[in-house]
Amino acid sequence: MTMLNVNNKALGPTKGSPPMDFLQRHALAAYFVLAFAITWLIAWPLLASAQGLLRLPVPFALHYLTAYSPLLAALLVTGLTAGAAGLRELVGRMFKWRVGIGWILISAFSLVALFAVAAIIAHLLGEPWPNLRQLGQVDYLPNLGVGAWLFWILTSGFGEETGWRGFALPRLQKTHSALTATLIVAVFWVLWHVPFFFYLATYLQLGWAMFPVFALGILAGAIVLTWLYNSTNGSILMPALFHGTLNFVTATPASAGAIAAIISIVIMVWAVFVVIAGKPANLSHRTKQVFQELRKRRST
Repeated sequence: MTMLNVNNKALGPTKGSPPMDFLQRHALAAYFVLAFAITWLIAWPLLASAQGLLRLPVPFALHYLTAYSPLLAALLVTGLTAGAAGLRELVGRMFKWRVGIGWILISAFSLVALFAVAAIIAHLLGEPWPNLRQLGQVDYLPNLGVGAWLFWILTSGFGEETGWRGFALPRLQKTHSALTATLIVAVFWVLWHVPFFFYLATYLQLGWAMFPVFALGILAGAIVLTWLYNSTNGSILMPALFHGTLNFVTATPASAGAIAAIISIVIMVWAVFVVIAGKPANLSHRTKQVFQELRKRRST
């Protein structure tokens, strides 16, 4: 096992107030509670409007702020438990780009290549070529063109990955195998999406009957993202690029039909290969990234 590099020596344990000591011991639980609470706070007016419980007009573009709830929860809990040093360490991993050109290419462009291959296969199966202009189409927003790629990286990418992979995963990997830790994160990640099934058009169309398939897709994605995270020594940037790119090529009418299905199948196969090749202990050829505790220094 390797510890996350925090650049300097970890601050030594200090005795704090009972509430702070409790938060130190239950930082992971606090993170999950906060991430869900912030999400529901943002999603509730959207859900109430969609379900006819609220008559006031609600801009559904508000939905994209929910992506920042894992980020905000991670920042809040880190700031309270580890102070400025912990925040610097977390932000440092958010922008950790020196991981090797190969990992950058995989994170940022492998799914673009997969989209192209899936489009060719779908065309051979009789479907029309995708309208590439639709890649810039984001629900409830004007067509963003190629800017949609950046949009997804900045929302779902950094907003979610800072929490799920950057905060929760290394803490779980401290006491669990990488695969078990990933399964736990995946369960919370799936449950975090539940409000969307009550108001978001694409989720409403998917329906609850497809929820198990949706959950399986989340699990496969979580395994691949853990592989990226551990293989790049704890870079949050690489999973953020991958997650944002995945949304760019799948959360769009351009991938409707066989294209999205092909991409999902490939990611599931990819996840199986990661488990076999990387082994459950690490899900990577490198050792898993484990959280090293930083305690907030008490003021004197």
